Amino acid sequence: MVNSYRIGDLATRLAVPTQTIRYYEHEGLLPKPARTEGNYRLYGIAERERLEFILHCRALDMTLEEIRHLLRLRDEPEQGCAEVNTVLDAHIGHVAERIRVLNDLQVQLKDLRARCESPSTSKDCGILQGLASSPAPRDGVNRAGVHGRRGQE
Repeated sequence: MVNSYRIGDLATRLAVPTQTIRYYEHEGLLPKPARTEGNYRLYGIAERERLEFILHCRALDMTLEEIRHLLRLRDEPEQGCAEVNTVLDAHIGHVAERIRVLNDLQVQLKDLRARCESPSTSKDCGILQGLASSPAPRDGVNRAGVHGRRGQE
């Protein structure tokens, strides 16, 4: 088993761009790595495992702040895990809210789609007319995307 990795090797092994690894370092989620004499980043098994943890959290759509919090708890193994449950329960709540918002968005889109059952010319298109006259998005759906909390990276 390999005991250390250069950034490119680690990136390949975990199927992420090297920029992702650098970003997590910059954000303080990964410690600054050791350097070789040639100034290449050198990561050990602990850093690889930490990065795997971060990537798993991101795959579960956790914010960087949630991950930071979980990493702090993970770094104190003698602590109880009630706070971990609290973080995860809050994340489940955010996901449930986003599902509700997405369901509302789906209803709006289906209503809009129903305005054009049989396609005609663009000037008579019910969808285009509906988009031109629709009120502003509601219920947390914003112009930047469906999930308002994601900007809190």
